[in-house]
Amino acid sequence: MDSDLNLKATELRLGLPGTTDAISPPKNNKRSSPDSDSAPSPPKAQIVGWPPIRSYRKNNLAEAESGSFVKVSMDGAPYLRKIDLKVYNGYLELLEGLEKMFKLTIGEYSEREGYKGSEYAPAYEDKDGDLMLVGDVPWEMFESSCKKLRIMKASDARGLGCAV
Repeated sequence: MDSDLNLKATELRLGLPGTTDAISPPKNNKRSSPDSDSAPSPPKAQIVGWPPIRSYRKNNLAEAESGSFVKVSMDGAPYLRKIDLKVYNGYLELLEGLEKMFKLTIGEYSEREGYKGSEYAPAYEDKDGDLMLVGDVPWEMFESSCKKLRIMKASDARGLGCAV
């Protein structure tokens, strides 16, 4: 009965159509187990630095390490900004930068009266979480201890540092 089916004619073969010397598929369709392989496969090379970091992210990481970035918030503004304190050489440049950034005017600072002549007063949060007026301490101390900047309404800043 097996001879009547003519299995050779329906057997699948790999090769170009019309050729008779095609390669037959293996009789056993199972994959060989790793134990049965006589030659060990070469070890896979370890991929270093995966997943890849794009160049702009590398540059941003390098900037973050070299800079002293702090968040700046303003009372009434629905967004935060981030600035690098290392860009500024002192309080005067910082305040000018904040005025341009938030399109406002901050009055002159004096140790006795704080920021007078303005409806806003810049304050900062130091490492200990204390809120102080910008300008109360020397620039170098401010630069190393400032964690957040906040531009607050002058009426809310009364009692910070000096008599505002």
